[in-house]
Amino acid sequence: MIDGFRAVDTLNRWYVNYDEGRFDVLEQLVTDDADFSSRSDTGKHPLEASFRCHVVGRGAALAWTREHRLKSPYPLRHNIMNAYLAATRADEIDLEAYMFVTTIVDGRPYPMSSGLCRVTVRSSGDEYRLAAKHVVLDTLLSVPFRELKREVRS
Repeated sequence: MIDGFRAVDTLNRWYVNYDEGRFDVLEQLVTDDADFSSRSDTGKHPLEASFRCHVVGRGAALAWTREHRLKSPYPLRHNIMNAYLAATRADEIDLEAYMFVTTIVDGRPYPMSSGLCRVTVRSSGDEYRLAAKHVVLDTLLSVPFRELKREVRS
């Protein structure tokens, strides 16, 4: 049975090592059949092309990750919050978490982005790896919930 704590730990290890550019560690955290995607909630953000992706396979996921990180600022901090187990299977756990990303402006943390992160962590023996990672970044203007003109993403 897969361990929920180790699954959340795998997600957190991914983002700390991503932020620090430790590509050798990231290579150990991805399954061969990985499915990664990233987009905004509207699909219309002015920088959409810089973060929009859908890649399948370990090589493609790692190549996109490396290219994206090398174009991003440093320091960069992905803060994964409120992670919970959305579904559990014998060797996989689906996690859902909020993401809050900061960089440094004028010597202090500056909010860069936020969004929803959904991942599938798979165990194989003693190894825990990301089998899927889907990020949807927030770009919609906030309104009172009752005025929301669309379904909440599920």
